[in-house]
Amino acid sequence: MKTQTTKTMEIPEEEKRLEKQLCFAVYSTAHAFTRAYKPILDKVGLTYPQYLVMLVLWEKSELPVKTIGEQLDLDSGTLSPLLKRLEQNGLITRTRDARDERQVIVALTAKGHGMRSEVDTIMASIGQAAGCTLEEMVTIREMLQGLRANLTASV
Repeated sequence: MKTQTTKTMEIPEEEKRLEKQLCFAVYSTAHAFTRAYKPILDKVGLTYPQYLVMLVLWEKSELPVKTIGEQLDLDSGTLSPLLKRLEQNGLITRTRDARDERQVIVALTAKGHGMRSEVDTIMASIGQAAGCTLEEMVTIREMLQGLRANLTASV
């Protein structure tokens, strides 16, 4: 992804319309993803944000809350209720770190580990809903990650 180096850019009036805005395309696509995931995740008893937490934990079975929040770019006020519901559903445990009681460690339960087998079905279903091949999803993801990196670096 190339970085724009000119200070001003001549923008045609047509490009100023809402449906032409890149930010709106990303925003509305994110909402469409959430809506598409809902019936898929309902079958396994997860919300979309809970699914993201579980993806993090399926990579590493046990992590501090802070690390999960950093990976998902979520603050503790948003993350804590998600973790509480996952714990109530028997998918995770939360315990104070014996070495540093300020930290809470989140760990998968056996039931939480067992849900990992659902990932292939979930990913195949969302891929089908998106109408993309795996290769196309990789390309789109890489472009979005580059866009996010550029935007993060610009602030």
